[in-house]
Amino acid sequence: MVTTTASISRLGAALPFWLVYALPPLLWLGAVQGGLWVLLAPLVTWYLFSALDAALGLNEQNADPQTPEAALRWYRLGVMLWAPVQAVTLFGLIWYVQASTHLGGWEKFGLFFGTGVMTGTVGIVYSHELLHQRNRLERRLGDLLLAMVLYSHFRSEHLLVHHLWVGTPRDPVSARYNEGFHRYYARVLRDCPRSAFRAEAALLARRGLPWWHRRNPFWLYLGLQAALLALAAALGGWGGLALFLVQAGVAIWQLELTNYVEHYALTRKHLGEGRYEHVKPHHSWNASHRATNWLLINLQRHSDHHYKPDRRFPLLQSYAETEAPQLPYGYPVMTMAAMIPPLWRRIMNPRVRAWRRRWYPEIEDWSAYNRGALPLPRGAS
Repeated sequence: MVTTTASISRLGAALPFWLVYALPPLLWLGAVQGGLWVLLAPLVTWYLFSALDAALGLNEQNADPQTPEAALRWYRLGVMLWAPVQAVTLFGLIWYVQASTHLGGWEKFGLFFGTGVMTGTVGIVYSHELLHQRNRLERRLGDLLLAMVLYSHFRSEHLLVHHLWVGTPRDPVSARYNEGFHRYYARVLRDCPRSAFRAEAALLARRGLPWWHRRNPFWLYLGLQAALLALAAALGGWGGLALFLVQAGVAIWQLELTNYVEHYALTRKHLGEGRYEHVKPHHSWNASHRATNWLLINLQRHSDHHYKPDRRFPLLQSYAETEAPQLPYGYPVMTMAAMIPPLWRRIMNPRVRAWRRRWYPEIEDWSAYNRGALPLPRGAS
């Protein structure tokens, strides 16, 4: 069923995606009340949305992909406003918490753990949406959101590496078969920054410029991150800086859990001599769980995002199970399962083996795919 332009353009249709704006007040409630109130944000983000998924079921309706941009104003506004709201929340909490006397050390840690759940689950996902757009303001807001979690290189890695080389050995965030999350996490923390820098340096070289040229966005990344670290220290001293680092670490962990789930063991076929098949819908795990797609602005419609990376989130299309693999649960439940590798393998490995039989029955030996030992793609920098 296709949702019409008139239906999707209504404010009421966009309002479910604004539910995330309840998270900053919950953080402030925790900061004021202390105690177990500081756990509200992660409880709502992980468990309430998962419960809503179970209650509300799937949403497989698609909007008309030709819907004009003017009809999406309420969706765009919700995403663009998040950057200033998150900045005020994050730095306001640093100032408030460090000036307060009623919060103990564990309460401060718990509060900024929850803040990191927000800046990772919402902030990085919204930055991802913004960075895929052509509008300069949107891209700068995306850069600001990434700088708030000290992960600015994600922009370069995602746009210049992931979308080109997903499902191949060149993409660090394509998780391998039987690779547990904790091993994967250590690998991507090591490989992604240098992979992103290498891609930007290669892009500059093709334009006849050295890596240290001012057009290298890594200068912008360093400048933004340094400024925000300085602001945290100015507002809260060394303690404020530590709290900023706590939320950034949690946010990065949230992002990479999502990256792990999105493409686990879904490899593109090697055609020989460094040539790989084109990306297809069956190279991404998808989920149609209604509430989590509200929370993550349809990120779970991941196959269509790879098909049309600049397609705005309300227009992303849902795929049938015959076209793209489906997860049994939404991302919050799946990321929790990923934290326990034996449980993850029990849930996902049979699905991966079924996926291989369905799409690549001619491949008998998967060992090189499993190890990421195939040749790098032609043209990969």
